[in-house]
Amino acid sequence: MSRRGWLLFLSMSLIWGIPYLLIRVAIREFPPPTLVFARTLPAALLLLPLARRRNQLRPLIPRWQWIVAFAAVELAIPWLLLTRAEQHLPSSSAGLLVASVPLIAAVVYRLSPHTDRLDLRRSIGLLIGFAGVAVLVGFDIGRSNHLALGEMGIVALGYTLGPLIVSRRLSDLPSLGVIGVAMALTALVYAPFALRRLPRHVDLQVGLSVAALSLICTALAFVLFFALIAEVGPARSTVITYFNPAVAIFLGTVVLGEPFSTGLALGFPLILIGSVLATGSRAELV
Repeated sequence: MSRRGWLLFLSMSLIWGIPYLLIRVAIREFPPPTLVFARTLPAALLLLPLARRRNQLRPLIPRWQWIVAFAAVELAIPWLLLTRAEQHLPSSSAGLLVASVPLIAAVVYRLSPHTDRLDLRRSIGLLIGFAGVAVLVGFDIGRSNHLALGEMGIVALGYTLGPLIVSRRLSDLPSLGVIGVAMALTALVYAPFALRRLPRHVDLQVGLSVAALSLICTALAFVLFFALIAEVGPARSTVITYFNPAVAIFLGTVVLGEPFSTGLALGFPLILIGSVLATGSRAELV
């Protein structure tokens, strides 16, 4: 991998590992709908002009229904439920549960038409990965809010369906335009709820967390991700999925003082190994 590829890879591994920490801080003063709005509106205001300047909006019109569907399952629903769940779950646990997305994707994609069947290697990976989820739930989340656990399940499912919609219905459309419009639609949906519940006072730490969540973890992250795909290809770019939970766990325990529990210690390696096996990834970093 080139030096530029390594820089993009390391940046994305970090950037998409810190939203769980930032959300945990921001919800001290921002209700979930307001936080989703505050995250998507600035990102839309940055990405839409870029897409318009590159003439990437007009081609989206014929398939607007699929862009709405993508915005719903990838942004609007998961980001609300993730924020709600983190009111009851440690950020590190939330990050590790989202790491189950490759496991769910392995099942969903194999059940969809025109895909390969699960072989023995991938089946074993699924068993190991879901065992890791069971360990995490049994040791940690089983004692916590069951509603939050269900919300995280929907988040993981949404993060699975979003890329499926892109690959099957939106792959030939300008990606910057798709993401910019999806951000704008999400912000528009939450505006009526958010504007009625804006916090009267925002602590500096909370304000910086919201700004970083929107400008770095959303707007900048998607731009860098597209650059990473162009640099190393789609297969190797997905390797960041295996590094994000480690960043989330590290930040949760070190910055927020969350305990490094038995569930995290046992669940993380099982989910990581299971995801690698189940997705059949042989991506290399060099």
